Amino acid sequence: MLNDRSSPLSLLESRRSAKPRDLVGPAPTPEDIARIFAIAARVPDHGKLSPWRFIAIADDQREALAALLHRALDEEDRDATAAHREKAEQFAHNQGALIVLVSAPVENHKIPVWEQILSCGAAGMNLLLGAHALGFVAGWVTGWQAYSESVSAAFCGPGERIAGFIFIGHPGLEMVDRPRPSLAEVSRPWPPPQALLKP
Repeated sequence: MLNDRSSPLSLLESRRSAKPRDLVGPAPTPEDIARIFAIAARVPDHGKLSPWRFIAIADDQREALAALLHRALDEEDRDATAAHREKAEQFAHNQGALIVLVSAPVENHKIPVWEQILSCGAAGMNLLLGAHALGFVAGWVTGWQAYSESVSAAFCGPGERIAGFIFIGHPGLEMVDRPRPSLAEVSRPWPPPQALLKP
């Protein structure tokens, strides 16, 4: 059972990631995906560069994706086993929608590439939130596929890279929230207390 999304705060407080292999249908409709993309694009973007791309892989393209992953394994990992190939096959055929998030920074621009990469990360987070707001769950994963030259060449232009694969569907298993860090672990005042003791 998904948490209540009746208020913006409930939405933000209840978002959690799903394991792509545990997703089931139905997948988002094309209209849902268009709306999720519009939400994903509403992020800080210094310079208005849109340094990210959303690539939707249709259901009838999953076999082609599986073939791409198998070729990449053959070319890049001589130690790949039958288990690796089976896992690649499963990855390509996980249920739900599949979006490839591509970081596409504009090189030699006054806006630092680092800021453009941060904008891509924010777009990925907004994509997850958009999916959650529409009643879906999503999982953002990378794995060897995101770092494979062969796989990247199928989705990326020069200077671009895969930021992740985002699967969107419904939970096939009960969703269990993972432990979250305490605020004491991830926040602190400035300056640090020890700095105040220095002469």
